[in-house]
Amino acid sequence: MNRSSELFTRAKDVLPGGVNSPVRAFRAVGGTPFFVARAEGARLTDADGTSYLDYVCSWGPLILGHAHPAVLEAVRSAAARGWSYGAPCEAEVELAEAVRRRMPSLEMLRFVNSGTEATMAAVRLARAATGRELILKFDGCYHGHADGFLVKAGSGVATLGLPDSPGVPAGLASLTLTAPFNDVAAVEELFRRHPDAIAAVIVEPYVGNVGFIPPDPAFHPALRAACDRHGALLIFDEVMTGFRVAPGGAQQRLGIRPDLTTLGKIVGGGFPVGAYGGRADLMRRIAPEGPVYQAGTLSGNPVAMAAGLATLGETEHAGFYEALEARTQRLVRGLEQAARGRDVPARVGSAGSMWGLYFTERPVRNYADAKTADTALYARVHRALLARGVFFAPSAFEAAFVSSAHTDADIDFTIAQLDAALDEARAH
Repeated sequence: MNRSSELFTRAKDVLPGGVNSPVRAFRAVGGTPFFVARAEGARLTDADGTSYLDYVCSWGPLILGHAHPAVLEAVRSAAARGWSYGAPCEAEVELAEAVRRRMPSLEMLRFVNSGTEATMAAVRLARAATGRELILKFDGCYHGHADGFLVKAGSGVATLGLPDSPGVPAGLASLTLTAPFNDVAAVEELFRRHPDAIAAVIVEPYVGNVGFIPPDPAFHPALRAACDRHGALLIFDEVMTGFRVAPGGAQQRLGIRPDLTTLGKIVGGGFPVGAYGGRADLMRRIAPEGPVYQAGTLSGNPVAMAAGLATLGETEHAGFYEALEARTQRLVRGLEQAARGRDVPARVGSAGSMWGLYFTERPVRNYADAKTADTALYARVHRALLARGVFFAPSAFEAAFVSSAHTDADIDFTIAQLDAALDEARAH
């Protein structure tokens, strides 16, 4: 038994499923998860000394790769001055100003400790501002593990949501409406059936939690128009896309100004940070300026703020995003060609340095389309890639990422390994 297997055995005795987040258990792809001992650049090294080229990037925040020297120095410097104050610090103001420069729609913002906290607070604010209770989300979009978000569609897009996890009260789930992503008609039908009752539409502008699904060109303009017409707020959940698909996030790339935005991941440089913000008239309703309560002991943590500032600073170098997107497109084209060469139906797409792969013949526009993908083939390919030193997400329904630490040689290596992995997977 290797070291990772030993650690997993011990972990299962003290942690549910042996992990602190479900997908890490590898149940969707089989096998035993590796336990990371260290990470640097584009690579992870496990407890047994095996190195992997990493396309998970801690699920998105590590746009610079692991242990980037500038971020490491900022963290060391901040920690030397103390790592939790319970009081304001200058770095909070500086990072908020940096975010607003990149995303002007965030006229004011509040830092929290996770993306889940950010979306919870944004929805609470939307309900308070509109005096309405219903929230509209999209099938397959993940907005954290708060009760109201753990909801799937019922028998049709106009059906009230049902709890998707035990422990979620049916009454609370009934406040969440669901529709297929990219389906404007379904959204309009929900507004028609629930006039003056929908507080907000919350959406991942590029869906990243069922793989990678881009929006139709007309989809987000239609959401913006529908919210304006019906008096609802539009919330962009940019926890994953923020500063990833463009310098100013998906809202810059799509040319849409949401009322509220939630952030995480890159904004904290990989530290546990979230943020929510938007129109000043809305944000001034947050305590202590207004009556909508939200607080957090570790919010605005000085070490996390320093990591976020250093990360955003590195991404502002001339040509950073252009080079990263070009490298990602090169990877996507290579993966597509490798699949085609093996006669494997595949759909590969990207935006900025965020990308995804489905083993399916049909275009993927929503969660229902994504579920047609061959997950068994993905699991075999995942295991074959891992054996060859390439780490893709341990689920067919997660987006992947390229960091600035990935080189052209890494991309070439990955394409070659996928070709070999597909050959092996099909043989089995």
